[in-house]
Amino acid sequence: MMPDLGRYAFAVLASYGATFALMGLLVAVTLWHGAKVRRALAEVEARMGRGDG
Repeated sequence: MMPDLGRYAFAVLASYGATFALMGLLVAVTLWHGAKVRRALAEVEARMGRGDG
């Protein structure tokens, strides 16, 4: 059950909404960057050989 926020309801809910949106964006950018780095690493390994054998 949601507490009565009175006249601050819009500010509080907007702050929560902005926080969740920014956190979601941060997660998305982190995943995108990680995939980009993995692709680059795979290219370098393919070009130079893995060297694990």
